[in-house]
Amino acid sequence: MNVTDAIKTRISTRAFLDKPVTKGQVREILDIARWAPSGGNLQPWKVHVVMGAGRDRLINTVKQAIADNPLADESELAIYPPKLQSPWRDRRLEVGEAMYALLGIPREDKPARIQHLLRNYEFFGAPVGLFFSLDRQFDKGQWAHLGMFMDTIALTAIDKGLATCMQEAWAARARTVSGFFGFEENEQLYCGMALGYADPAAKVNSLRSPRVSADDFTTFICE
Repeated sequence: MNVTDAIKTRISTRAFLDKPVTKGQVREILDIARWAPSGGNLQPWKVHVVMGAGRDRLINTVKQAIADNPLADESELAIYPPKLQSPWRDRRLEVGEAMYALLGIPREDKPARIQHLLRNYEFFGAPVGLFFSLDRQFDKGQWAHLGMFMDTIALTAIDKGLATCMQEAWAARARTVSGFFGFEENEQLYCGMALGYADPAAKVNSLRSPRVSADDFTTFICE
């Protein structure tokens, strides 16, 4: 698969097959992704991987935290601006409604929508979860580097026949996740990522969010 096909194929996969992924496969993907762009060659990222019994322990830990305090918000980072305006708000609502339509969950069925949201904390059935963190001294530049690294992981996974879902939902349980991994005080969680084999029969995996044309966000000065 070439790079163009990988970019156009990548989606947020939200249903995975019950098919194992080996530690060797994960290491191979990370070994390739380490060549992602990094300003000043800082390579600021840290990756924490759960699979097997470790994955199950994390899922159970987070489920217990949710049961103890369902409304807790442990976020340190605002995933979206608090007063998101158009056109960005419209795009977010559009893709959300398209996803729930594929799942057959109407707007008024709030419990079903919440249950689907909670599937994030089971990695949507994926056998591997990756978590990304940075040292707290880093600023926007290094967060951008982390994003490039994560995208490189996602594209490499596609090349290896695997699928991913970048999961900012984990930020809402940042304190629980950080405690599970034993983060030091200077380490800050960004988000998680599900990794596994996509379920081709799942309707939700047919969702391809629309993109505006390049002309809508590009300005050329040619003379």
